[in-house]
Amino acid sequence: MPTMTIPSIQPKTEFRSQQPSSPVLEIRGLSAGYAAAPVIKDVRMDIGRGLVTAIIGPSGCGKSTLIRCLNRMHEIIAGAFCAGDVRLEGHDVFQMDPVHLRRQVGMVFQRPNPFPTMSVFENVASGLRLNGVRDRKLIAERVEKSLRQAALWDEVKDRLDKPGVGLSGGQQQRLCIARGLAVEPRVLLLDEPCSALDPIATARIEEALLELKGALTMVIVTHNMQQAARVSDRTAFLLMGELVEYDETQKIFTQPADKRTEDYITGRFG
Repeated sequence: MPTMTIPSIQPKTEFRSQQPSSPVLEIRGLSAGYAAAPVIKDVRMDIGRGLVTAIIGPSGCGKSTLIRCLNRMHEIIAGAFCAGDVRLEGHDVFQMDPVHLRRQVGMVFQRPNPFPTMSVFENVASGLRLNGVRDRKLIAERVEKSLRQAALWDEVKDRLDKPGVGLSGGQQQRLCIARGLAVEPRVLLLDEPCSALDPIATARIEEALLELKGALTMVIVTHNMQQAARVSDRTAFLLMGELVEYDETQKIFTQPADKRTEDYITGRFG
């Protein structure tokens, strides 16, 4: 680990993906919070296509607020405000219909939330039906494909008609991932998806994310440094609402450019 202290990165620094292709999401000057209290301040970064981007930082630093702004989930909270520019494939997300946006930028939450009155099959198919898909064969094919992508098919293929809430916690979370995948989003946001799960369930979800890498752009919020190192291509470090550093994951964890990043990942605070 470096020992030399590097001057803090200035707030206006823009972090861009080093990938040759254009980014899926471009974030410029994004600030958000609640009432008069800002939570994130002037965040500027690109989310690379087909990559897994990890967002790390101590509790309360704005990680969840940041990703909730990307599909406009933040604005549904009373008193919330959001300012700046976020573009999905060049389109201003704040000018898009929120329902249409959330079909393209899906989200998996910290705690599994399968629909309690629906079967395993219908949980996954629900998004397709809401989007007007009526072809039963297509729905069945998409459900199976999504459950396979979420590494859940072999465990539930004989109980598709059973309630989704009857699955274990880890299975429920993978069911929610499958539900998000079924509508074929461009981006999948995952907000601490493994924080309430045991190590075995966590490993299965990480396997699923690694299988999806390249075919789907994913952004994962995590407190788990090892998880960020295992699954992500790029890592962003947030501290007190500021994007301190954003780079390739290997570099962040072995040669960070900012002393605050080094202090956090080595456990000196947080």
